[in-house]
Amino acid sequence: MIVALEVLLAAAADHRRQGHTIALANGVFDLLHVGHLRYLQGAAQQADILVVAVNDDAAVRKLKGADRPIVGERERAELVDALRGVDYVTLFGDLTVGPLLEALRPDVHCKGTDYRIETVPERAIVQAYGGRTAIVGDPKDHSTRDIVAAIADRGTSPEP
Repeated sequence: MIVALEVLLAAAADHRRQGHTIALANGVFDLLHVGHLRYLQGAAQQADILVVAVNDDAAVRKLKGADRPIVGERERAELVDALRGVDYVTLFGDLTVGPLLEALRPDVHCKGTDYRIETVPERAIVQAYGGRTAIVGDPKDHSTRDIVAAIADRGTSPEP
C-alpha cells in the first residue's frame, strides 16, 4: 500500500500495538532489477512488516544527476508496492533516510550489501533509539547505472 508519512506512522503505531516488528528499506528503485528484488526479500525477512521508502524524483535528481530518474516516482512506488513481502511504500524527499528513521523508528533499518554495518550513514540514528541495522540482499552485482550503460553501449539489454 502506497501511503503518505502521516498514514504510515498511524499504521506503524497500530502494528506495534499488535506486537509486530517493523523493518525499513529504502532506495531509488529506478529500473527495478533482481538486485532490488533480493534486497527487499532479505529486508522482509527481518521483521513482521516491511516499509519501503522510495526517493522522490527531486531527491533522485540531486543524488543521481539530471538524467535520473528514468521512471517517475509514482510508477517506481507502484512497482515496489507490487512485490511480495512489501507491506507499505512511502515516498520521501530528503537526501538521506535519517528524518524518516527518526519519525518511524523501525525495529530494523535494512541496507544493501554495498554497505557494511559500520559504513551505514544512519547507523547512529538507529542505535540512538534502540533499533538495529541489518545488511541484506545478494552481492552488489546489479545496478541501474550498469543497465543504462549496457543499453547505451550495445543498444540492447545486458547479457543474462
